[in-house]
Amino acid sequence: MILFLIDSNVIIDILTQDPAWWLWSVEALARVRSIGRVAINPIIYAEVSAGFSDPSGLARALPAVDYARLDLPWEAAPVAGRAYRAYRRAGGTRRSPLPDFYIGAHAEVSGLTLVTRDAARYRTYFPSVTLVAP
Repeated sequence: MILFLIDSNVIIDILTQDPAWWLWSVEALARVRSIGRVAINPIIYAEVSAGFSDPSGLARALPAVDYARLDLPWEAAPVAGRAYRAYRRAGGTRRSPLPDFYIGAHAEVSGLTLVTRDAARYRTYFPSVTLVAP
């Protein structure tokens, strides 16, 4: 069974009914659920939690029965750090994209397929990761 790591931007699109991305995100999530299992990690959970005022609402939006909870592998930390360093050396100006790099590193070291709409960053810094992206 394929395990799909669902990027926070996809979940946020669905929860906020983003006018530009809601349909793509809903269809992508339904498609991957039909062929495998979906999962999140603590970074994704934390990014999504910013839209909730209480933990119970977050737990209802992302029930563990629907989203497998994956621990962050220690092996992903130096991979994320190297990708972030490459990003900064290439002129990247965002000061806090490290969570995105950690998500990509997690997918890489664990052999996960990543569902995201931020394909450019992941293709650039994690070219071996299989993506489901627009």
